[in-house]
Amino acid sequence: MGAVAGIYHLQHDKLEPGLGRQMIDALRRFPADYVTSLSNGSLFLGSLQQCITPQSISEVLPYYDPVTSLAITSDAIIDNQDELADQLQLSKQARQTITDSQLILQAYMKWGHDMPKHLVGDFAFIIWDGRDRTMFGARDFSGTRTLYFHQSPELFSFCTIMEPLLKLPHVTRDLNEHWISQFLAIPITTDAVDSFSTVYQSIKQVPPSHSIFVANGKVIFQQYCRLQHTDKLVLTSNEEYEEAFRDVFQTAVQARLRTFRQVGAHLSGGLDSGSVVSFAAPMLKANNKPLYTFSYYPVEGFSDFTSCNRFADEREYIRSTAEHVGNIEMNVSSYPSSNPYSVIDEWLDTLEMPYKFFENSFWLKGIYEQAAARDIGVMLTGQRGNWTISWGPAMDYQASLLRKGRLVSFFWEHRRYCQSLGANPWKVLQIVGKKSFPWLAPLIAPGGDPALPVLINPDFARKTNVTDCMKACGMDVWGSSTQNAYDIRKDHFNQLYFWNINGTIGTKLSLKHKIWDRDPTNDLRVVRFCLSVPDEQFVQQGVDRSLIRRATARYLPDKVRLNRKRRGVQGADGVFRLMPDWSEFIQDLEQMIGDPQASYYLNAPLLQELLDDIRHRPRPELAFDLKFRVLMRGFIFHKFLSRISGKEV
Repeated sequence: MGAVAGIYHLQHDKLEPGLGRQMIDALRRFPADYVTSLSNGSLFLGSLQQCITPQSISEVLPYYDPVTSLAITSDAIIDNQDELADQLQLSKQARQTITDSQLILQAYMKWGHDMPKHLVGDFAFIIWDGRDRTMFGARDFSGTRTLYFHQSPELFSFCTIMEPLLKLPHVTRDLNEHWISQFLAIPITTDAVDSFSTVYQSIKQVPPSHSIFVANGKVIFQQYCRLQHTDKLVLTSNEEYEEAFRDVFQTAVQARLRTFRQVGAHLSGGLDSGSVVSFAAPMLKANNKPLYTFSYYPVEGFSDFTSCNRFADEREYIRSTAEHVGNIEMNVSSYPSSNPYSVIDEWLDTLEMPYKFFENSFWLKGIYEQAAARDIGVMLTGQRGNWTISWGPAMDYQASLLRKGRLVSFFWEHRRYCQSLGANPWKVLQIVGKKSFPWLAPLIAPGGDPALPVLINPDFARKTNVTDCMKACGMDVWGSSTQNAYDIRKDHFNQLYFWNINGTIGTKLSLKHKIWDRDPTNDLRVVRFCLSVPDEQFVQQGVDRSLIRRATARYLPDKVRLNRKRRGVQGADGVFRLMPDWSEFIQDLEQMIGDPQASYYLNAPLLQELLDDIRHRPRPELAFDLKFRVLMRGFIFHKFLSRISGKEV
């Protein structure tokens, strides 16, 4: 747990003295329980260890076994230990003491290159096989832990982060224009559709769900996990589906509590984080440990401008969950000294690349700083919950019934949905009709979706052929309200480019603060279970997200569990926080637009137009305005360019 690094001479010659030490020295800026390495002339393996689990206290990394001639450096927490121990026929004593890296090695000796298929957890590792002088490694199915590499004719180098690789004399800092064009053209938070690439031309990454094999000077990749919408689980009653859900989810939560340090959790007012907390807190109580929850609320003086079915301050619902669940020590803060503009430099340092999620950047920073001060080792989240445990979009379900010609079922679902929410049946029918038959959308509701501002310089877009590249990878460049949620969900699990950004943020935050993000809603067993559940379990009687609402009847308060009319929205006070620095912010935006280096990549005329529109009208409502979003993303990219070129803004 922590960071791995290594260099291997592909022609088996001796490495230049000091190369490995350069990488290790670049890792020392992170908190560590120990930093160690081993080498044999043509091979260097290193590890920065941050102890999280009880077994990791005595874990030796890198580890070399002279009997098998295998060596490993690993950044991993394996969650299906009991299952693997049974398959590997481990003794009772071995089960109690075996470390995650030793478990991986044992699995490798049994299954060879098929081994990653048997692992559940968060992992990135490299194994050196001295028997045939090859390397084998893998990254977990969703890319929760990062693994970067550089390949030259002589050397293969790898690391958890990019900076140690950039310290090596043979690795350049030339920017990858194709990655940048994708980053700028994609309107959502996904960074690039090429899951192998990074912002640097000379550094690539092992994609999620992939293994890597280095032999005879060649690097070979294989995708070992594909999440298909499998045959549906057939049970006889709602109660059986609810019990099956609780069983698999409890297993996932329990596995993620394995730490000798304190356990924390993100807690909003919604179903996903609330469900995680409601399962975790009683388990911890049985071991005489509290669950520390961390929540954000808007800064003092902010007036909520969000719509009637949204709310920016979730404290009422957060307290309701905490009081109902019990064994929770709440930490609720507004983090008043931060805003999306003030934390950019720190996030660029942490992520080593430009980013898009500025709306939540300031409170995420605050939560992790607060959690580190509490000696939190594991931070539970529910990030994947919208696609797994709390899946169930009611209007999209109605649209699917309509498309399939199941008119009676559609009629009753539509009627009950409108009755339960007091919704206008005709307006709901318009939305459902557009989702059912997108080609009819202009006739059903003329006008369509507004065009999104394009951040990328059109000339640069043409040069990199980014639009065709994105379409070839299945990326809908613009997005549309007529898209069906079921198709989007299918893409979410089939297209690996959706997964990289969460792993990048989670890994690099964990290194900085010595805290592991652990998401039970992203457990491979939970994902597969939820993909197997029939659609009618997720939407019933017009109620969206039905399965999780029913399954948590004893776990969550009805105020949260049955809330269907209001949803929390985070980061709404971002511009309000920024307003005291507005003049300085505008000056920086002007500098961005006037910078020739930035204008090569960015659509400067458009940015100037957007700037002129907001320059003299700072207002909190801009927090979710497309104009402000494009300007902020452009500025963050500009800051990154300036840092790379040594021209700090």
